Amino acid sequence: MKKIDILKKLRSSRLRPTKQRVEIAKFLFERDKTFHFTVESLNKLLIKKSTSRIALATVYNTVHAFKAAGHLSEVEVRGNKTYFDTNVSNHHHFYDSETAELIDIDANDIIIQKIPKAPNGKKIKNVEVFINLKN
Repeated sequence: MKKIDILKKLRSSRLRPTKQRVEIAKFLFERDKTFHFTVESLNKLLIKKSTSRIALATVYNTVHAFKAAGHLSEVEVRGNKTYFDTNVSNHHHFYDSETAELIDIDANDIIIQKIPKAPNGKKIKNVEVFINLKN
């Protein structure tokens, strides 16, 4: 991803492209593979890699602004842990509770034959399969 694309992502998220936010955006989006993270894990990785100090509040606000703009998706794990995903397309996940790792499953690897009807007054937005793993 070129620097101009990073600036577009920041601006479309209604964020001023400060040095810290550009660094966060590059870390998230300048990669070959999907990246799953919690705000806390991202903050720890940034502390190790960053040349400047980035406040946890800046990381939190930037991640949530990217989510609101559609650049990240949010995945809740059993209602107590929230991951963010750089892959915003509809897809499925494995979750390894022992390593706290979220792993993508290719949509073509899942075959859904029947989906129950949505409750009255509701529509199905999307279907995601979430498979918990253990040793």
